[in-house]
Formats: sequence, structure tokens, C-alpha cells
Amino acid sequence: MNKSGPIIIIEDDQDDQEVLGEVFKKLQYPNEIIFFGDGEQALEYLTQTTIEPFIIFSDINMPRLNGIELRAKVHENEDLRMKSIPYLFFSTVAEQQHVIDAYSKSVQGFFVKPSDFNKMTTMIKNIVEYWQNCVSPNYIK
Repeated sequence: MNKSGPIIIIEDDQDDQEVLGEVFKKLQYPNEIIFFGDGEQALEYLTQTTIEPFIIFSDINMPRLNGIELRAKVHENEDLRMKSIPYLFFSTVAEQQHVIDAYSKSVQGFFVKPSDFNKMTTMIKNIVEYWQNCVSPNYIK
């Protein structure tokens, strides 16, 4: 896990992208924030870049390649799996089948986006700080 790598946000809703951008601006993490509007764009980036992202926040319902399909492709890709990139779902709703599907693809968390800016900021802060303190298989002292 590259804790100084970019934070990837895969979100097709422009309003949600703007709110998340403001949350990360407020939290002032040094990581670059990279947004993708759909799963295909994100997959192309993840498979073609040499940069190792720190964490992925993914919506579920997206055009072209939804979050569950994207997670499956990331999980099945040996190179991406070995990078130990935490993959989290950050969705407006948590339908039971989506949660079951997500965890069956070894997702590291499923979170419902709070509608309140301060609650969302607190949630993102807790998530990022958890992963900043976590040790991964490819951790080197």
C-alpha cells in the first residue's frame, strides 16, 4: 500500500464529486485526489499507470462499468491485487444485494454517503486515518 499515492474517487455524479472534493480540500491530505466519472476510465488508469494509488473510493451505480464489475476486474488482476490498494464502496444507498456482492469480491469496506457535509468529512477522515495506520502485505519499514 502506497500511503503517499493518490486517492482515487470513482463517482459519476458531478455534485457528489464536488462535495467530495471540498471534503478532501478541508482535510488537507497531501495525497493527490483523482476523480473518474466511470469504472472503465478508472480501470484504464489503474492498469496502465505505474503510480500506486493509496486508496480507492468507488460508487456502485455507474454507467459503462459499475462498481461491482470494476471491483471484480481489479481483484482478478494479479498486478493490481499485489499492490494492496484498499477498495471501498462509497454509495448513496446500501442495498443488501450490493453489500453481499461487494464483500464477495473482497471489498475492504462499504459506506453510505452521509448527506451532511460535516458527517461526511468525519467519515472520510476516519476511513483515511484507519488506512494510514494499517499495515499491508507489501509494507516495507
